[in-house]
Amino acid sequence: MELYPNLQDSAGKELPQYSVLMSVYAGDTPSWVEEAIDSMATQSYRPDEIVLIEDGPISDELRVVVENCIQKYPQMIRDIKLEKNVGLGEAMRIGVMECRNEWLARMDADDISAPTRCEEQLIMAEAHGADIVGCDSEEFIEGIDQPIAKRLFPESHEELVRFSRRKVPFCHPAVMMRKSAVLRAGNYHNVYPHDDYDIFVRMLASGSIGYTIKKILFHVRVNEGFYKRRGGLRYIKTLLSYNWQLLKSGWTSPVDFFVRSCGNIIIGLSPVPLRTWLYRRLLRK
Repeated sequence: MELYPNLQDSAGKELPQYSVLMSVYAGDTPSWVEEAIDSMATQSYRPDEIVLIEDGPISDELRVVVENCIQKYPQMIRDIKLEKNVGLGEAMRIGVMECRNEWLARMDADDISAPTRCEEQLIMAEAHGADIVGCDSEEFIEGIDQPIAKRLFPESHEELVRFSRRKVPFCHPAVMMRKSAVLRAGNYHNVYPHDDYDIFVRMLASGSIGYTIKKILFHVRVNEGFYKRRGGLRYIKTLLSYNWQLLKSGWTSPVDFFVRSCGNIIIGLSPVPLRTWLYRRLLRK
């Protein structure tokens, strides 16, 4: 008897097994990590494995949570320890290679997935011939029943490609991706804070098909630090440098470059309270 038996889609086709890919590091809040893991391990269609990348040494409190989760979900969690912190992009690159299944469900260590997220994404991947399947998401501070903003994305592949000329086309920790498509695009690069934008653009540019489920299936935890990190001269410089790379590659036009860069500068130079307001009122729904 299988520990986690496969489900079937509406046409009776068996859904493929999938791996969850997430990383933790010393700065993560232990209780949030446990919530994140629980939300993936107890999906309506459970993962074959959760590949957990420890991005450098972690705290004793977080170590206890990781070990408890391993005991709670035996045969599911694979704990990969890195000797030093290498950053999200490199941790994801390593994680992709460790995953044994074709389908990879991304997850962050402080967010929460809806119970049917992965099942619905696999069904829609088959229905639309997609290589990347995202979903709409909500942001929260206190609890998922008290959302403060929504992050909505275009549905069709063509709309997502157009959207990607100026904005990140998917919520990174909420996507389901084909491993072969990720590798065809060259896997993750360590280009923080653009790891998400970078992998999505390269996947779309290499022929991957995208699709968004127009339903809230993911909950992003935010706090003051979430908006504070998205500003300052150093942050703006990295954004403009990456925008220039997109322009040189031909993915964006001069107009796209100008519009995106102006937005980056305005948001990045705004005081944190104003930046928070701009994100919640103008960049979110």
